[in-house]
Amino acid sequence: MYVYLYLGEASLTRKAFASIERKNSSRTGTTMKRATPPPPIKGFSAENVLSRIMAATGIKSQSELARVLGIGRQAVTDAKKRSHIPADWYLYLCRKYGLNPQWLESGMGPTHVNSSQAESAPMPSVPGVHPEEFSYVPKVRARLSAGGGSLQVDEAIETYYAFRHAWLRRKGQISQMRLMRVSGDSMEPTLRDEDVVLIDLSQVEILTGKIYAVGIDEEIVVKRLDKKPGKLVLVSDNRQFYPPLEVEMADDSNVRVLGRVIWMAREVL
Repeated sequence: MYVYLYLGEASLTRKAFASIERKNSSRTGTTMKRATPPPPIKGFSAENVLSRIMAATGIKSQSELARVLGIGRQAVTDAKKRSHIPADWYLYLCRKYGLNPQWLESGMGPTHVNSSQAESAPMPSVPGVHPEEFSYVPKVRARLSAGGGSLQVDEAIETYYAFRHAWLRRKGQISQMRLMRVSGDSMEPTLRDEDVVLIDLSQVEILTGKIYAVGIDEEIVVKRLDKKPGKLVLVSDNRQFYPPLEVEMADDSNVRVLGRVIWMAREVL
């Protein structure tokens, strides 16, 4: 399961970012290493997922699936070959057919969100709460660095969080929302290491002082953003150790404003 994070513009050279990363690494005595993708898990492959899609929806072929999704047949073939299914496909099919995202991804749990005949553990009855009132937002494996830059940019989906439709609609574009985990301390006290944030990828217009996910080459960072004439300013909340960084704006920039952080969650340990 994958999500694409290539949106927006800005500018910063890899050399400049590497300099910042080296400075932070020398301060903390740690180094960043590129994450090694985990091996495929049985039942999670694109071929398995496509088989479940066809079984649950009655779709008979890859050509028919492509027509339902509004894409070319070759896109389905490529997804199967790379074992790489875009998150938007999952979201569209789950909403159109009422499928359970967990079942679609792994084969576990009830086939449909509101299936009364599914063999699963009984859910507690909560007055006034109905499954159809919720949207499922994917949490991707990539991490947002609140430090010297994260090399963990794996786009595979780990799980889903349920949010009320009405609340999400007030916040932004539901189909463009993703959840990511924060790594590092540069945004403390606002965001701490291991916090989970909700990002709307459709909100790339820079609002001064708001927090954004920013792509720098292959790294992803989370910062407050500000603008100066011809420049973009990346601001950390932990300014004692992470001073603001100004970068030149250019058409051939290698920095992308990916989306705005609109919500966060923190576990109490």
